[in-house]
Amino acid sequence: MTRITKALLLTLAAGAVPAAAQQVAATNPPASMGALLDQVEAAARRQETLFEERVAEFNAASADEQEAMLEAVQARVAELAERSDELSMQYSENEIRISDLNDELIQKSRELGVAELFGVSRQVAGDAASQFEQSLISAQFPPADGEQGRIEFLRAFAASRAAPTADELERLWFELHRELTAQAEVAKFTTNVVQPGGEAVEAEVIRVGPFTATSDGKFLGYLPRLRTLSVLPRQLPREFMEAAEALGKATSGYVPAVVDYTRGVLLGLYVERPTWAERIELGEAVGYVIIAVGIAGALAFVVQLVQLILVRIRVSRQLRDLDRPTANNPLGRVLLAFKGDPSRIEEDADVAELRISEAVLREVPKLERFQAFLRLAVAAGPLLGLIGTVVGMIYTFQSITESGSSDPRLMASGIGQAMIATVLGLGVAIPLLFANALLNALSRSVVQILDEQSAGMLAESIERKRHA
Repeated sequence: MTRITKALLLTLAAGAVPAAAQQVAATNPPASMGALLDQVEAAARRQETLFEERVAEFNAASADEQEAMLEAVQARVAELAERSDELSMQYSENEIRISDLNDELIQKSRELGVAELFGVSRQVAGDAASQFEQSLISAQFPPADGEQGRIEFLRAFAASRAAPTADELERLWFELHRELTAQAEVAKFTTNVVQPGGEAVEAEVIRVGPFTATSDGKFLGYLPRLRTLSVLPRQLPREFMEAAEALGKATSGYVPAVVDYTRGVLLGLYVERPTWAERIELGEAVGYVIIAVGIAGALAFVVQLVQLILVRIRVSRQLRDLDRPTANNPLGRVLLAFKGDPSRIEEDADVAELRISEAVLREVPKLERFQAFLRLAVAAGPLLGLIGTVVGMIYTFQSITESGSSDPRLMASGIGQAMIATVLGLGVAIPLLFANALLNALSRSVVQILDEQSAGMLAESIERKRHA
């Protein structure tokens, strides 16, 4: 056997065995590195066996058959070499063609502005995804089963670096157009609404653009993470609730509606506004003391106001009948106190005047009762508020010292206590100031009547004595 013949046999065997090994590996992939090693060893053994079979077949053939086999192999090698040259030339031509087409594509893209168009579309998709995520309109358009949600689609579109397809561009336009159209609508739809207890209940929702949403006369808030609507834990005042009920019952025409142009921000702040009870609780002990002083002053004002009104009515009745004084009013008691001797009235004028003055002075404390306490409450209210302000500022400085920062959230409690105490102090003092002025005016009017009537009565008695 010549060297050339042996080499050709080895070449044919080497070309057949790897193909067989690849076929085995493709049909039965190894489960581990050890299995792969076993497959390689098995392929090597098959290669050696195949080589021996070919050598035996070649040796068993006659000289003419060996010559024919050799010529057939040489012809196959030449044919494959020629085919390889053709494929190499075609590969080179394809590379040149691809390069030319890429240059042409880049040139066309620049001319058409496609790259800029795709960049702008991705930017618009990213901005729209951020806006849609916070928009309560998303609760009306949940994704269908097996369909990608509009927010997920927009984010994937914005993050993609591949050229968008016509379907993707069309859906981008559709989502933008649907959002724009929905913003100008008052829509009614059915969806799951999270109740204050946490359970989701299917309910009918009325949406006013992207601004507010109501259900069963209650205002709803939007939960971006859950992409659902929820009943606000604290509703708005009555006039707003009446507007929500009227909107829910309306079928046509125009009705008042609550529109939050900040898309829920102002509504959330309004709902989170503390009640009066929470404000008073923030004032702590000083606030309760101020309120106690205010309540005591209010009770004293009401009691004295009722008494002065009754006294004023009785004095008015007594003025119409001075000849028959009664003891149920101050003027009647003053008239009854004037019991001078008619025969010595001129000589005892000084005594009569003193007796009348005594009777008037005896009535004054009853008429001015509680006014001193009201004046004290008026002065004490702002002072107590000042104490609460100082205490609140002390808490504020302590929070700053303990935390080492001036975070407004840490300072809010102390500042809130300071401001509430000040407001409570002024809120108690100002009404009590006007209340005291009213009581003072009423009591002074009655005292003035007593002084006028007593002076007139004394003058009339002296004048009658002189004409007698």
